[in-house]
Amino acid sequence: MGKRVIDLTVALFGFVLLSPVFVLATILLFFANQGKPFFFQKRPGKKGEIFSIIKFKTMNDKKDAQGNLLSDAERMTAVGSFVRKTSIDEIPQLLNVIKGDMSLIGPRPLLVEYLPLYSKEQARRHNVRPGITGWAQVNGRNAISWSQKFAYDVWYVDHVSLGLDLKIALKTIQKVFKSEGISATGSVTIEKFKGETE
Repeated sequence: MGKRVIDLTVALFGFVLLSPVFVLATILLFFANQGKPFFFQKRPGKKGEIFSIIKFKTMNDKKDAQGNLLSDAERMTAVGSFVRKTSIDEIPQLLNVIKGDMSLIGPRPLLVEYLPLYSKEQARRHNVRPGITGWAQVNGRNAISWSQKFAYDVWYVDHVSLGLDLKIALKTIQKVFKSEGISATGSVTIEKFKGETE
């Protein structure tokens, strides 16, 4: 209960404090993405329950001659690149925290399609609410392997405490200023998870 009260209080205060940045980013991305500043996607939350996550849309929807979406690198807009690099794209998720879908700190909510691919041990990451940032994010984010990321997630589930959450929050602020671990090496995003053998 204490964690939820802290989440709600900090998320409300943080959203109000960051509202000028939120509004400015919304306007810039509105023009950069043909009127679509936000990105909505179904993600699994606590106990695997599905919710809609909201983020700023950092890539446009440009397609090739065959109608297929271009690569992530080709669709990343200049504004989107800045928004992602500075982690501004995470601000809308404060609304998910306020709603109760997410926590400020916890394993990142990944794609629904990954649910059947987790091992029993990896699936324990869903024993807590997903977070905007987490133990895996301050220990490599997208620059570490899937297996290492899930190991960090499960470790967090087994050691969750307000003290650990505070440590993660402080390390997250440090990571944001250094822009560390945002992308996998040689890519603007991380490759998809294909199963527990990775």
